Amino acid sequence: MKLESAGGILLFIAAIVAMLVANSPLAPHYSAFLETTVAIEVGALAINKPLLLWINDGLMAIFFFLIGLEIKREVMEGELSSVDQIVLPGIGALGGMIVPAAIYVWVNRGYPAGADGWAIPVATDIAFALALLGTFGLRVPTALKVFLLTLAIFDDLAAIIIIALFYSGDLSVTALLVGGSALVAAVAMNRLGVTRISSYVLLGIVLWIAVLKSGVHATLAGVLIAFCIPMRDAQGRSPLLSLEHDLHGPVAFAILPLFAFANAGLSFAGMSIADLVHPVTVGVVLGLFVGKPVGILLFVGLAVSLRAAKLPNDVNWTQLLGMAFACGIGFTMSLFIAGLAFEHGSGDYFGGDRLGIVAGSILSAAMAYLFLHISLPKRALDSE
Repeated sequence: MKLESAGGILLFIAAIVAMLVANSPLAPHYSAFLETTVAIEVGALAINKPLLLWINDGLMAIFFFLIGLEIKREVMEGELSSVDQIVLPGIGALGGMIVPAAIYVWVNRGYPAGADGWAIPVATDIAFALALLGTFGLRVPTALKVFLLTLAIFDDLAAIIIIALFYSGDLSVTALLVGGSALVAAVAMNRLGVTRISSYVLLGIVLWIAVLKSGVHATLAGVLIAFCIPMRDAQGRSPLLSLEHDLHGPVAFAILPLFAFANAGLSFAGMSIADLVHPVTVGVVLGLFVGKPVGILLFVGLAVSLRAAKLPNDVNWTQLLGMAFACGIGFTMSLFIAGLAFEHGSGDYFGGDRLGIVAGSILSAAMAYLFLHISLPKRALDSE
């Protein structure tokens, strides 16, 4: 949790630096840097992309690989291994996805060009959310942190499914067959008890290239290969936990800040009131700032009132509201989905979605801080 919180602070700094650079005389150099072509060619196989896409398709595959490891660990031995522990966060996550998406679709009902962005306000940036909770130190009940982490895991899993189903392009059967063969080989190695990580990494690279060429988004390769990493070896040691621990630092302190720097460079030059009230901007802001807390609280409230679940110990409704607003900080995953949603469009509204993400996340963070400051105990909890 401390590592995630520190990563959230660095994310914030990287985003601020990106916006400062994008609105300074360095802006042309910033754009040129992101548009720099990087090519790798081996025989007939060539990958030729701007640096921005190498970051979003390549480095972010490592981020999704880490998410896959975390999800597998939680399902097998963690917070998702017990039905009692996951019912309420799962229900809350469902509401936190349905309501923001519905609000976005409603706001953009008269603007078909923005329809693809419906999933932008669905995501939660766990690094930012934990960084915000971290400002309150030991005053935050452990149960509230666990609830937030579990809900965010469901959010990440949902984002992965959404990307696979709704943000894939024209499919290449040949590439899919190659990728499928690599995945089958990785599953077979897992079943045969192979624990050498380098073997899975090599297959992961083949899978990433195949998925990249297939039309399915390349980051999904990271998740798929992560599910194949063995949880335990014959001696009871965990290759998965060791790999997860090794990756947390590079992802939190290098990959995600670089992604934020590359994607958060919103230029305010020429921006007008029309941009602020653009359907895409308004839909994202309302989805994050209103849809997230309303959806989470509504679904959790219904579950509790129907006695399908109960609130965690030491957590009250005001604290839960503060946490629900923290889930409206959608920064990293929202920017990622926005890029997928509009990368094939005209680009006229791409600034609008980034503006909405930044504004909605800031408003959500401010309200989360307010309600948590009011509701949390004034002194550190003895149990902590």
